[in-house]
Amino acid sequence: MPTLDRIEYAKRITCIDTHYQRPGLAACYLLESEGEAVFIDTGTSHSVPHLMALLERKGIAASQVKYVIPTHVHLDHAGGSGELMRRLPRASLVIHPYGAKHMIDPAKLIAGATAVYGEAEFERQLGRLLPVDETRVIEAPDQTRISFGGRELLILDTPGHARHHFCVYDAESQAFFSGDTFGLSYREFDNENGQFIMPPTTPTQFDPETWLATLQKLTAFSPQRVYITHYGEISDPLEMAKKLGQGIEDFAAIARASGAAPGPQRIAEIRANLNAWMMQGLEAHGCRLSAETIDALMAMDLTLDAQGLDAWLTRMEQA
Repeated sequence: MPTLDRIEYAKRITCIDTHYQRPGLAACYLLESEGEAVFIDTGTSHSVPHLMALLERKGIAASQVKYVIPTHVHLDHAGGSGELMRRLPRASLVIHPYGAKHMIDPAKLIAGATAVYGEAEFERQLGRLLPVDETRVIEAPDQTRISFGGRELLILDTPGHARHHFCVYDAESQAFFSGDTFGLSYREFDNENGQFIMPPTTPTQFDPETWLATLQKLTAFSPQRVYITHYGEISDPLEMAKKLGQGIEDFAAIARASGAAPGPQRIAEIRANLNAWMMQGLEAHGCRLSAETIDALMAMDLTLDAQGLDAWLTRMEQA
């Protein structure tokens, strides 16, 4: 039986660890209302047995899940969509219009990830990417409203991290489910000074100006909570949005300051400077974890962030 690593929040919101890379790195969410349920994000196909085990534990039939809602098509968020939809016979997949084609035919996602990881490592980390029947896909542009069990969800287009990203506002909890748009904040860094947050600038669509405008769009709702994929509940969204916005500006400045040639040399330089920024920020935050522990938690994220910033600079240079 798969393990059930989860956090139960108020308003019938369950945070589910997707068992991607390490515990506490990536989550998805189950919302319940009046005999129906939805999943927001899915993890990878390896995550799906954990999601189904949670339904069984809660006594929720697969037929009661009305929607599967990936916030965007990066594979730690949407890689399990096809396998999950296969197991949920009455569910519809709700997806950003720019991401729908990749859920219906994931061949390009598979090819891109295989080129990065290699076939064996792709299977180990991500499992199988199954297509979703086109007739079960709902494209959700900005301001789309859907409901389940009398509970309304509002979908907002939120580019900046990725053009194919949306966030989901739940009026009942006055909370956003934000995927990567509201940053990365691991619970290991929580202390008496609160939460530490930074932007995930994963390749390849980082756009700082657009992202800052998106944050203004979200904070205009004065949300009480934000639920992020990496990881869990953000309890002071307006203050954290300020810190995240500063992080976005700082990351862009770090990238622009690089004098190295595009590619591996520039990625290495940017990564080293991102690490210095993070360590300085964690020290100011009062983090008492060792440098070795922090490196173990953040090594993958910093590498992806540096790669994304290099891709952004290259795109600007070629414009």
